[in-house]
Amino acid sequence: MNTVVNGPVYADVPAPVFKPGPEGTHITIRGMTKYFAGWPLYENFDLDIPKGKIVSVFGPNGCGKSTLINMIAGLIPIDAGEILFDGKSLKDTKIGYVFQNYREAMFPWMRTIDNIAYPLKLEGRSKAEVDRRMAELVASFDVKFDLNRYPYELSGGQQQTASIMRALAPGPEVLFLDEPFSALDFEMTLFIREKLQEVFMQTGTTMLLVSHDLEEAVYLADQVLLLTKRPTRVAEILRYEDPRPRTVATLSDPSFIATKKLSLEIFQREVRR
Repeated sequence: MNTVVNGPVYADVPAPVFKPGPEGTHITIRGMTKYFAGWPLYENFDLDIPKGKIVSVFGPNGCGKSTLINMIAGLIPIDAGEILFDGKSLKDTKIGYVFQNYREAMFPWMRTIDNIAYPLKLEGRSKAEVDRRMAELVASFDVKFDLNRYPYELSGGQQQTASIMRALAPGPEVLFLDEPFSALDFEMTLFIREKLQEVFMQTGTTMLLVSHDLEEAVYLADQVLLLTKRPTRVAEILRYEDPRPRTVATLSDPSFIATKKLSLEIFQREVRR
């Protein structure tokens, strides 16, 4: 008997034994397969994502960077394979997600403060708990704008700040960020970049960041995950271990320059293949 998985025909074989990642792994991906229109995007893809680190995802156009984090986050179903978080399934894991398009991510009929508090209310938190958590977030992000306004009354940077606050509100184990700076001006990009770094230093939340900006990807990362063209594989995983907080001075550090240069060389190699 054969099994069809959105494309080619597979002979039925016993499922492979799940192999856990090395110590310190937070997200374990084994045999992940995804087809679009009968063509493989990911096929038998394995990956270990470390706990308490920021991993930046970078690769050629069309390699499925956003698709990767969307599959891990459960927004796009996989055709085969398994994804575990500390040995747990997604439904037993608390995650946060920051979308690229902040204008469509917020509920326009809710005040900004209610948008941010929404996941807390879904969890059934008491008013006192919600108020306490909101106060913590406002202090952490040094919010100067009026959270009682509706999202469409705020600037793009303010809306994206609110989106990140909402994603962080319930204290996620993993935070996914899909090109969160791409629609922001440079000033707001710098501000939110630094706020994310501060939050990470305070909480140690595992973060997966998709970026189309190599400098940004390296600057924020503990590891840079470089992908190939489709069918997508891991080209290289580069460690970047400069201490935090990283600042403008970091951009001229030899280790930063070397990591960015090597990342660019690997990227260009994969694009030419």
